[in-house]
Amino acid sequence: MVPRLRSGHALPKIGLTAGDPAGIGPEIVAKAAADPSVRAVCNPVVFSTEPDGPVRVGKVSAAAGRAAYETIVRAVDFAQRGDVDAIATAPVNKLAFAKAGLKWKGHTDLLAHLCDTKRVAMMFHSPKVKVVLITVHVPLKTVSKYLTPALVDQTIALTVEAMEMFGTRAPRLALAGLNPHAGENGVLGEEDARVLAPAVRKARRRGITIEGPIPGDTVFVRAARGEFDCVIACYHDQGLIPVKLLSFGNAVNVTIGLPIIRTSVDHGTAFDIAGKGVADPGSMIAAVKLAAEMVTRLRATRSGEAGSRS
Repeated sequence: MVPRLRSGHALPKIGLTAGDPAGIGPEIVAKAAADPSVRAVCNPVVFSTEPDGPVRVGKVSAAAGRAAYETIVRAVDFAQRGDVDAIATAPVNKLAFAKAGLKWKGHTDLLAHLCDTKRVAMMFHSPKVKVVLITVHVPLKTVSKYLTPALVDQTIALTVEAMEMFGTRAPRLALAGLNPHAGENGVLGEEDARVLAPAVRKARRRGITIEGPIPGDTVFVRAARGEFDCVIACYHDQGLIPVKLLSFGNAVNVTIGLPIIRTSVDHGTAFDIAGKGVADPGSMIAAVKLAAEMVTRLRATRSGEAGSRS
């Protein structure tokens, strides 16, 4: 799904959500909004909500979870109306959401609900490697149950769409294997041969450049060396470990498939350092700047398409 944008050629307006008020979100958002490199590429608009109850910095609470939720809802509403061009979100806490009685595990499923779409995926965009996750916040023991042909096909299609938004047409994709050695012809697991390999063949028939399943212990090395534009990982830690090892603090979480542009940080609420003024805003700055870049690129693409039709 291609996001909608406001018309015009002014600097993009990017909504920054403050995240869980007990974490480092308010601090990194304030730092990012004031950063000269951010203000050079966009007009930041900060969203926050006053908690309806006591909140202690560094402590999980229902009041903080509810405030973070209401902030996201308001920012998404602004984005859907076109009052901001994109949103960049500070981290929320899953336990705080649960304490507040919210059924969502975090941003991705909440955003899909608010935007009334189920066809979404989580991408991590970094200078050295780009990764899309097929499954996200599910226990490792249930990954194979969620790894269906339909979900793999959908994730591949969303990855192609997303890479085009970043200016990479006909991207070179790799699908990571689920099991050691990508199953070793069924000896070490049957999901690679039964689900992943057919999905790769199907994608190739659609004209997509993709290899796999490739063993997880080598695919990210090959991607980091420039062989692939993006790796599709089967589960959360398979994709996030190499991203954070290679680009922690510079990686950006992008929800692909939404009708709005949403980016976020590559870390959590960091309760241990909240309120101490030492939080590094690097990932938040990167998230805001990537959102602005996506808006600018999409505007240029649409302008070019409009020009070719006139």
